Parts: sequence; C-alpha cells; structure tokens
Amino acid sequence: MKNTNKKDDKSSWVIGGTTLIGIGVGFIFLRTSPLLFVASILIGIGAGLVIASLISTIIRQKEN
Repeated sequence: MKNTNKKDDKSSWVIGGTTLIGIGVGFIFLRTSPLLFVASILIGIGAGLVIASLISTIIRQKEN
C-alpha cells in the first residue's frame, strides 16, 4: 500500500474552492437575507468536505 504524499493529494483544495463559490453565491443573496449568505458559505464548506472525501477515496482505490 502506497502512502500518498501531501504534495500529491490536491483534494483538500476542493474545500477552499467550494467555500469561495459559496461566498460568491452568498454575496448575490446578501441583499435579500444575511442568513442566506451564511447558509451558502456553510453549504459550500459542506459540499467541499463531501467532494474531498470522495476524491481521496477514489485515489486510494486506484492505488490498491
């Protein structure tokens, strides 16, 4: 079983990317409701965590 190097594993970048997408969407809804702004940031973080775990699982399966 290979150990993945942290430099090779870019799945953690997904969390930051989806958080930025959530902030961008949140700015659209900021005039409507500040709670939608916060909700879109949390949705972005949650989606990033799910996608990052899926990516790292797929990478681990390819190594085996």
